[in-house]
Formats: sequence, structure tokens, C-alpha cells
Amino acid sequence: MIPITRPVLGDIEAAAAAKAVMSGWLSQGPEVAAFEKEFAEVVGAPFACAVSNCTTALHLALLVGGVGAGDEVITVSHSFIATANVVRACAATPVFVDIDPRTYNIDVERIAGAITVRTKAILCVHQLGMPCDLERVLAIAQAHNLVVIEDAACAIGSRIQLNGEWRPIGAPHGDVACFSFHPRKVITTGEGGMLTTRHSGWDRQFRLLRQHGMSVSDSVRHNASKVLLEQYIMPGFNYRMTDVQAAIGRCQLDRLPEILTRRRELANAYNDLLADVHGITLPFEPKWARSNWQSYCVRLPPRCDQLRVMQTMLDENIATRRGVMCSHLEPAYGSAAWPPLPKSEAAHRDCLLLPLYHEMTADHQRQIVDALKRAIARETLDVAFAAPSPEL
Repeated sequence: MIPITRPVLGDIEAAAAAKAVMSGWLSQGPEVAAFEKEFAEVVGAPFACAVSNCTTALHLALLVGGVGAGDEVITVSHSFIATANVVRACAATPVFVDIDPRTYNIDVERIAGAITVRTKAILCVHQLGMPCDLERVLAIAQAHNLVVIEDAACAIGSRIQLNGEWRPIGAPHGDVACFSFHPRKVITTGEGGMLTTRHSGWDRQFRLLRQHGMSVSDSVRHNASKVLLEQYIMPGFNYRMTDVQAAIGRCQLDRLPEILTRRRELANAYNDLLADVHGITLPFEPKWARSNWQSYCVRLPPRCDQLRVMQTMLDENIATRRGVMCSHLEPAYGSAAWPPLPKSEAAHRDCLLLPLYHEMTADHQRQIVDALKRAIARETLDVAFAAPSPEL
């Protein structure tokens, strides 16, 4: 079976996890602090705060950014449902705009028209690791005094050119960037997330909120020479990362340069292998962006049934995934009247994610591409037989 992805894990991570276990400190502690410091250095951020996952990171980013009841947050439906859910969790309203069909990211041209007196923030997504047009997003936000939160769940290691300078996603360029360490991401801690920000006050708020609003952290209290009694100075959450996860994350950060190089090699190989497949649309990387290739997304030829192509490939022991979901099409959001989002819906319906992982071989890629060609050919043949005969 060729999986859709496979994390890069080995003896180094196992040993690091075991060391954390044997230390006796399992919850948020010294490994988390070290992981935060090293992550901030990798992405060039002044502050980094580790949390339990990217959903909780996004939730904290919105709360500390001032989003609350009655506010609106401009974002995309074309994203994992957590992007919309965290807006609802703040008692705010997600305002969906359509996407650029080339990058599958927010269509910047549509943002200004969605701004109202209730708009508080723009929650932009670097979808599948491809940076969105952040320079233009930031200009709009500045003109309208809006908070910018980057959903960078997939984008660790991606880069963007701003003002002629190449910078890592997460520096951050907006107010906050939020990352995921789920096993399908480029690096993983099993579960886990990270917030990076340039605001010292926001970072302090993140750290309070992730630990029940407690004034004294466990590690400070544990290392104190005098008895310390904590206070709970605001309502908070249990959004902490464990030291076992952080120990794994530190090893994964060391692997990141090698992983990024390999994923770009694999993406380039796919581009070459698929170049002659009629009707298929390959990923588009703008000249100002460098993807980490968290996923390799192709758009199928017209009239190809996405699910049938996926099933045909699964029958050949090759896992794929559908195009990115659209939250407004899910039952949880189906009762509201959303604006037309034709490009988002088309990408959801017509796109396919192909397997991509560090240890993939050239033979694997040829096998995948050959299977995809056969699946597309079968669809084309089925369409031809289903077409009505021309009148004589």
C-alpha cells in the first residue's frame, strides 16, 4: 500500500521521547520551553508559544486578537473545518470569500468587498503549504485597521518574498501565525501546535490562557525555593503541549532542512512525470512563494469523477485524498445562506492530493502516475460511451 503520507520518524525521536519519560517531567516543562525557543529561531519570530494543536492555537489567536461576539472574520470556506470552527468558538461569524483557482488560497481581490463595520480580522490560510498573497493581505488589513492571523497549519518551512526579501512563513508577517504538528504535516509531534507573534503582550496572554489563566506555571513553582501559591487571573483553557511531544518536535526541527529539500525534489519529479497528461492541471507556485510541498495537488481533467478516480487508485493500493474541503458544504454550516463560492467548490470537487512523503522512491512515483493515467483514461472512455450517438 502506498499511503498518502508518512511521517519521518526514527530512533532519534524514540530516544528523545524516552528521555523525557524517564526524566519524570511529562507535562509542559523544560522540553516545551526549549522547543519554543528553537522554533522561534527557525522561523525568525520574536516569540513562540506551544499548544496542544493548531485548532487551539487559532482559537487563542482570535481571542487575544480581540475577536468576540458579533464580530466578523474574513476567511475561506476552502480549508479544513477548524478554520471556520474557531471563529464560531469565539461567538463571531466567519465571512467566506472565494479562492484563487491557481493557488487555492484566498482571492485577495475579494477581501475589500467583504469588509463591514463588524469586521475584526482576516484569517488567511497558507493552503497545502503554498503561501497566500500575504503582501496584499497585509496592505488591506493596514488600510482598514484589521488583525491578520495566518493559518499556517501546513506551512512550516514555506517561504515568501516580501519587499524583495525571502522570509519564512511564521516570522510572523501578520499579527500571529499558527502551525500544526499533526502526522500529516511536514514535521510532527503526533498532535501539537505553535503560535508565533511579534507582540510580547500577546505572547504573555497566550501563555496564561493555555494554562487555565494560572499566574505561576508548573515549572516556575516546581523550581522555586519558597512556597508559591498561584492565582487564576482570567478564565483559561488546558491547551498545553507535553514535554514528550516537545522532545520529538525538537528532533523533527533538526530534520526540517533535509525534509524540505526532499519534498521539493519529489514535487519536481511529479511535475516531470505528469507534464504530458492531457487535461490535468499541475500545482502553481507563484514567483514570490516557495512551498514546503506539504501536499501535491492536481486538478483532474474535465468530466473526470473525483471519487471514481480515487477508488480506481485505491483498488491499485494507492491512497489519495479529495481536494480541500469546503466548510460551507458541511452539515454544520449548511443552514446558513453563504455567498456563491464557485471556485472553492470546483477545487473541492475536481482536485486530488497524490501521495508524497520523504521516503518515497522514483518507482513509487511512476507507479502512482501510471495508475492515475489509467484512472483518467477509464473516465474518458466511460464518458465517451455515455455520450449520445450523433444523428445520422
